[in-house]
Amino acid sequence: MIGSRHASKRREELSRRLEILLDVVVAEGGEPYKFADIQEALTAKGISLSRARWFYMREGTGATVTDRKLLSALADFFGVPAGYLLDSDPELPARVEAQLKLLKAMRIAEVQSFAARALGDLSPAATEAIAKILEEEMKSTD
Repeated sequence: MIGSRHASKRREELSRRLEILLDVVVAEGGEPYKFADIQEALTAKGISLSRARWFYMREGTGATVTDRKLLSALADFFGVPAGYLLDSDPELPARVEAQLKLLKAMRIAEVQSFAARALGDLSPAATEAIAKILEEEMKSTD
């Protein structure tokens, strides 16, 4: 039972890290990767990845992926140390963590901009109060 809990946690952690890496690409101003892009890069290294396996890895379902060559190649593709996908070490590479913070700030700025447009003529005090709430929310999720 302990082994299956560990495997489940490992699948969930790998899924979370893959989603972070995919989000970072967008946060850096790039286009989201398509499966074909990833598959092509891995195939060039002699590593195969089926669409089904990629789906299971991203969803955290299916068999626990422990293929070191596959995980190392994926880490290389995303430009992070192999240990980020191979280990269960919670430390994020500095670039990934910085991009996550940027992504969060961009989302908050988007919400502020939307609120300003949607709510129309707000007083400066109301606008400031909304900004303060959003800033506090950002701090609480750090």
